[in-house]
Order: sequence, then C-alpha cells, then structure tokens
Amino acid sequence: MSFADKISMLMDRPGGDNAQKDDVPWWMRYAGRGLGTVGSFIAIILGLINCTGIILMNVSCLIAGVWQMLAGFIVIVCEAPCCCFFIDYVQTLSDRIETRPYWNKAALYIGLALPPFFMCFFSVSTWLGSGMIFGTGIIYGMMALGKKASIDDMRTSAANLEAGVGQPTSAPRANLVTNEQPFSFTGPPAK
Repeated sequence: MSFADKISMLMDRPGGDNAQKDDVPWWMRYAGRGLGTVGSFIAIILGLINCTGIILMNVSCLIAGVWQMLAGFIVIVCEAPCCCFFIDYVQTLSDRIETRPYWNKAALYIGLALPPFFMCFFSVSTWLGSGMIFGTGIIYGMMALGKKASIDDMRTSAANLEAGVGQPTSAPRANLVTNEQPFSFTGPPAK
C-alpha cells in the first residue's frame, strides 16, 4: 500500500465506499475538496468584511457580502460536513451532493460565486472570497471533463480525420437548409 493510498484511506468519509468510481487523479480530487474547504472559510470571513460596505451606504456590497457568506456556508457543508456537525441534516445533504456528477457541483459552485461579482465588482474581498469558490467550481468542471486521451489515440484520431475516415457524409448543416450553396467570392462590382 502506497503512502497516497494510506492518506486517502485516512481522509475518506466514514461509511463511504472506498472504490474509485472514475479515473480522476487523486490530486485533483484533493485540490477540489481542499480549495472548497479553505476557500469557503475565507469567503465567509471576507463576506463579513464586505458587509462593512454599509458604512459607506453601499447596499449592493452588503447584499454581496451576505450572498458570499451564504455561498461559503453551502460550499463548506458540501465539501467538509465535519465542520458543521452541530447542524442536523448536514451529513445527509453532503452525501446527496457527493452522489451527483461533477458537473452538477461545478455548476452549483460557479452559480453561487458569480452574483457577488456583479453586485460589488470593485471590492477585493469579493474577488478573493468568491474567486476561491469559483476556482473550486472550475476544478470540479475539469474533473467532469475527464481524463485526456493518450498521445497515440489523439494521433490516430487526427490521421483518421485527415484521411476522411469518420467524416460525415453530408454537410453539417444540410438538415437545416436543403438548397444551400457554397460561398464564393465574385470580385468587386463592375462600374
């Protein structure tokens, strides 16, 4: 058993199945979970700082700060439920989120991170706090894309496309317009 396997066994959730369900690298899974956990703590703190915008009568920054704190709380509930064990149904919600595909988590985190940018754009606390939640969404989006093909597979695919193997037999938009003609340049009009 390697050192990484021992660490992953220690970091696994109790009751979770330890079998790998996909081919996402271990470091990317830990990067998503780590950035989500640390970034949500920072987003909560910076959201509180962002709420001080009410002193300057900037209500949109107050709303952005509250949204950022709520987004940080939701991310920490999804990524590190052990931090919120005092709330009743946190583990159930976290387990439900864990069973969803990665692109669902990516869409949730990116959707939670964007509104504070639009409400309080020029605040550094918005950029750092919501930016970390946005980065977590980006990591989960990359995990949803999956593993890149090997160089041999990509070369074979490129060679097949060059040779015309696997090309569609009709124009890509032939089903949209039945009488389409190729574009051609006829030159400037004669005077």
